[in-house]
Amino acid sequence: MVGVVGDSWTLNRTPISVGWHSSKGISDQQQRGAIAVALMKDVAALSEITTGSSYFYGKAVARAARLALIAEEVGAPDILVRIRDFLDQSMTPWMEGTLGKNAFLYDEKWGALTTKNSCSNPQEDFGFGLYNDHHYHLGYFCYAGAVLAKLDPTWGKRYKAHLYTMVEDFMTSDHQRMDHSRQDRHHFHHHHTKVSRSKALFPRYRNFDFWVLHSWAGGLTEFLDGRNQESTSEAVNAYYSAALLGLAFGDLYLMNIGLTLTALEIHSAQVLWHIPSHGTMYEQEFSSSQRVVGVLWANKRDAGLWFAPAHDRPCRLGIQVLPIVPVTEILFQDINYVHELVEWTLPDLSRADVSDGWRGFVYALQAIYAPEEALQNVLKLSSHDDGNSLTNLLWWIYTRWSW
Repeated sequence: MVGVVGDSWTLNRTPISVGWHSSKGISDQQQRGAIAVALMKDVAALSEITTGSSYFYGKAVARAARLALIAEEVGAPDILVRIRDFLDQSMTPWMEGTLGKNAFLYDEKWGALTTKNSCSNPQEDFGFGLYNDHHYHLGYFCYAGAVLAKLDPTWGKRYKAHLYTMVEDFMTSDHQRMDHSRQDRHHFHHHHTKVSRSKALFPRYRNFDFWVLHSWAGGLTEFLDGRNQESTSEAVNAYYSAALLGLAFGDLYLMNIGLTLTALEIHSAQVLWHIPSHGTMYEQEFSSSQRVVGVLWANKRDAGLWFAPAHDRPCRLGIQVLPIVPVTEILFQDINYVHELVEWTLPDLSRADVSDGWRGFVYALQAIYAPEEALQNVLKLSSHDDGNSLTNLLWWIYTRWSW
């Protein structure tokens, strides 16, 4: 580290300007047609989400929201009604607390949302009740909520306070500024006691650490090596989704805060998690054999993941890529690094225990420098990650095509 003497720091980051759709679009009619065909199939296959997990449910509604935005981008408005209705049917029970299998509750003690299931069993929802991964789970819900509010402003107006409560849980910046959006606190039941109106409902920037310029996913559990974060891409998605929520409601303050944190999270991911062969962040012994960090802790780095060993390279790559959204192109803008990361991972795809879901993320990055080869690989997949789809992969590949 380099010591700096002064009363203040000025951090200059290149502003991020990214919205609902891809930056360059798809002009080729044949490519748009191929996406439309996949879109019809994926939308026709939408069915009731059966999981009660806040994480996997969030991924499922965000996946459907991606289909809606892709339909807009390729000019398939007729199919939007079906997706809008699906999002309404899937999101509203969480807003109303009528899902049955789970619900969001407000915990006054810690000033946070929790889930009904994680209150009775701390291991449920990946420890959401212990305040693990809040930006991951709620980021997906914010993404779907922003898209649905865009498609159906009446729904958005009805549940604006609910959506703002979700984003405030992990990203409240100014209690005074944000409080106007939640005049009515009845929408999430209280896990403990009545909330005092004079008390701040959420801590400032629960997950984001301005000292290290990235988020921590670990909650209340104390570890010898401090806090940790595994998936940088889901952290990026959370702040990007908050920005979209601001965009949906014309809230420039929320949009700008979201994009600022998105930029900082991307910067840290590229510096601390991404390991190019010529990088100097880590010693040569580590950099020569690794291309991406698995879990970064306050006091150490792990090559392995919470759910997979260090040698499972497709999982290590995939957890730093998902979900694939427009901001993904900024996260992986270093084409030389992407090439190294994919080539480091590709040999492992021959293993029988690697699922097509994880293969899809490898091929998605491959599309950045070899889109035609990636397309052929994607078309051979028989399944996709539960937050991804053939439609989304085709959209991603074709929006790389002219780069």
